[in-house]
Formats: sequence, structure tokens, C-alpha cells
Amino acid sequence: MEKVKGILEVLPDGFGFLRGDNYLSTENDVYVSPSQIKSLRLRTGDVIEGEPKEKKETERYRGLMRVDLINGHTVEEAFRRKSFERLTPVFANKKFNLETPDGGLAMRIIDLLAPIGKGQRGLIVSSPKAGKTTLLKSVANSIIKRTRTVKMIILLIDERPEEVTDFKDFIKEHKAQERVDVIYSTFDELPEHHTRVAEMVLERVKRLVEHGEDVVVLLDSITRLARAYNLTSQTSGRTLSGGLDPASLHFPKKFFGAARNTREKEGGSLTILATALVDTGSKMDDVIYEEFKGTGNMELVLNRNISERRIFPAIDILKSGTRRDDLLLSKEEQEAVTKIRKSINRLSTEEATESVLNLFSTYKTNEVLVQQVLAMK
Repeated sequence: MEKVKGILEVLPDGFGFLRGDNYLSTENDVYVSPSQIKSLRLRTGDVIEGEPKEKKETERYRGLMRVDLINGHTVEEAFRRKSFERLTPVFANKKFNLETPDGGLAMRIIDLLAPIGKGQRGLIVSSPKAGKTTLLKSVANSIIKRTRTVKMIILLIDERPEEVTDFKDFIKEHKAQERVDVIYSTFDELPEHHTRVAEMVLERVKRLVEHGEDVVVLLDSITRLARAYNLTSQTSGRTLSGGLDPASLHFPKKFFGAARNTREKEGGSLTILATALVDTGSKMDDVIYEEFKGTGNMELVLNRNISERRIFPAIDILKSGTRRDDLLLSKEEQEAVTKIRKSINRLSTEEATESVLNLFSTYKTNEVLVQQVLAMK
């Protein structure tokens, strides 16, 4: 018997459809009745596996006859899960180790000076051409290599089509298609398409966290997502400088705010690393960044002046860091980081970055670096 599998989208009228690739509607969608949704407590974002009915000539879509699995779990297990909103958010306390032999200095610097934990809400602030896409790819590469159990979604909004292909090829090279989805809406699509894709991704990751999964979302970029909502949301009658309606920031903040670690045995964790664009020449982009500044608990700033001096990675060490990094670093690492930060405190941005890069390139691993820094008087 034929089986079907798709991601559920529940519509306002109570019925739903199993969607296919990129989480959007196709002619092969399968209809799910309101009674099935209600009795099995199905939610938007659930991946449903089951048996379809035969399609009649008068019907546009096939119906779903039986549900076998919900998010890879039995119907009984899915019925008992807690909803995402009822999970207790706590600080990130388990670190992603990004250091790999071929990972370059950027991952080692992040590991010590701006560590990422499970459940981190991180903002990568970048000027154009400062290397944010390369950095996102390096983070994805390290997490794929070092953490086998994590599910990852790379969400590209208002992106160039060739960038999407590049990310897809990158995932194929790593043979990580089972664990990593590249979901996208290119710049030639309508703003409504951007917002719909983002909303489906948010619901999908919530369902995974409810089942105890550790999920990472790499979003490029939150600025373009906010721009799309500015064009599609109902106007509130108020306008911030740059032509931004305050109401358009509600969903992007809801998306970014969903990142959290949850209490053990309650659920999994949702880590979101989102890029924010600055110095683009657009006043709106600067306002969007100012609205998101301080909402994350980790910030990595890429500086164009540093990249123009051909210093890579162009990380502004003085402005980058993680809140409550004491939960992610060992005692020795904390002491070493304090020493490094004290030594660069009075330097200019470019000098501080150059000094840290020289220090990291002197030693092969962070472990050796920490021991050497602690041994220094």
C-alpha cells in the first residue's frame, strides 16, 4: 500500500494539508480532515506519515485515511507531548564545540570568546561583504561534524538563487540531507512568500523541540524578514524612522524569541543564529538592528573596516560576546578569556582583532592556548 509523508499546515477553517518540499503547497498535497486534526491533537509543523485514500474524480486532493507516525513517533507518544509554550525556558548550559582541525580560526575564537550553547539566541551583526555567509557556513560545517544528534534548518529569506544552490550543494557534500533542511524564499518571490515560509519553519522547529530534539536554525537574514513583514502586515498608523511600521516587527521578534533551552526531561532546545545587516545605506536596516539589539543572549559583530584591511575573520572582538558564558566555559577557559579581554581592552578595534588572531594562530588548539595564556604572568 502507498504511504504518504508531509509537513502539516492547519488552515484557519480547521482542516489542513500535508505539504511537500520547502514546506509550501503543491498539487500533490494530501487533505487532512478537521476531525483527524482534533482527535489526534495535530499541529501545524507536524510531519505526518500515513496512508492516503483513493482520489475520486470530483476531488482536487487525496485525503488522509490513516495516521501511522507523527514526527517519527507513535500517535500515543505524540498525544502525550507538552506544547512548546508550556516548556520552561532556561539559560543555555551545554556548549556546541565548534573547533575542528579544518575549521579555521573563526570557530576557535567563537568557542572561547562568544561561545554558542544549546538554546542560544545569537545575532550575527554584519556589514555587506564582511563575511557573514562564509561564517554561517563554517558554523553549519562544525555543528554537522561535531554533533550527530542535532537537527538543523538553514532558512534563507530574500536570498539570491545561486546562494541557495550553494548551501544545498554544501549539505550534499557533507551527506547531511537527513539531518539538515535548506528552506528558502528567493528575492524574486513575493514578500507574502517570505513570511509564509518563515512561519512554517517556526512551527516545524517548535514541534521538534516538543519531542525533545535539539534544533539549530541558521537564519539569513532577520533584517530581510522584518522588511518582508513591513510590506505585508496591516499598518498600525505609526511609523519609525526609515519607514518601518512597529507592527511589522512582531513576528520577527516572535521567531527570534522562540530560541530557548528547556528544562531537562521537558523538551529539547532551539538555537537560533540570525544575521542582521548594518551599514547598508538603508535607514530601515539600522532601525531593525536597533530593535533587535539586546534581545539575543549572544552577539557576534563583523566589521567592514577589519575586512577591508584583509584581516579574516573580520570579528570585532571588543563588541562580541555571550551572556552567562560562565555556564558554557570551564573555570580555566573563563580565566583565560578574562586575561585575553584585559590585554586588548585599550586597543582599537582593528588592533584588538589582529592581536587575538595572532594569539590563536600561534597555538594549534584552544586547549593548548588556554594553558599557555594561564601560564603567562
